[in-house]
Amino acid sequence: MADQDAKLIIERRRGSGVKLVYDTLRDEILNLAIPPGSALDEVQLADRFEMSRTPIREALVKLAGDGLIETLPNRSTMVSNIDFVNLGTFFDALVLFYRVTTRLAAENHRPLDLVSIRGFHEKYATALQLCDAPSMIATNAEFHAAIAEAGRNPYLTAMFRRLLDEGRRILALYYRSFEEQFPQRFAAEHEQIILAIEARDLDAADRLGKAHGEQIVSQVQRLFTRKNTLDISL
Repeated sequence: MADQDAKLIIERRRGSGVKLVYDTLRDEILNLAIPPGSALDEVQLADRFEMSRTPIREALVKLAGDGLIETLPNRSTMVSNIDFVNLGTFFDALVLFYRVTTRLAAENHRPLDLVSIRGFHEKYATALQLCDAPSMIATNAEFHAAIAEAGRNPYLTAMFRRLLDEGRRILALYYRSFEEQFPQRFAAEHEQIILAIEARDLDAADRLGKAHGEQIVSQVQRLFTRKNTLDISL
């Protein structure tokens, strides 16, 4: 019995270690603190986190499953590059999911869903006032994920979360194009979306979700079509 208890404790420690490494690296990759194309060395990571290579390896496997890192033929590991070539199809999918998740939230939400959605909206507005781009990006993703959750379709929610995560690095580049003043209209659009969901106005929710998605896409596309914009320092 003692041996089983000891093994359980070890498994729990390893599990918490995997989560720590995964969460930390995931945030650093999505916020561009670790730039695309960067090498990830298991030995160096083990030294950094002061743990064995086993939880490091497990965390890297999870990140690979998210599409955030790649294992090369020589077995080295690197942060995945941003797929600029297929941005058009990514944007099409993103706008579609903004529409459908917002519409479903208007149809299926429960009172507690609105509490969660408004909570993320308030955090986003606070981050916006503080010009805290990493918090804005992370909270924006949670805001829209909470709307998807309110739509009561776990398949759409899971797919949308993946799209939102992929978009976080693109948004990080976009926000870096601003010196200090970030677009205030995004917070105002979030408020309009909440009101449409609260009123169970499906058509308005659909329309606002589409407009919000297209607004973001338009701004990002404008950034990437400027001269030398792809030379933004990562």
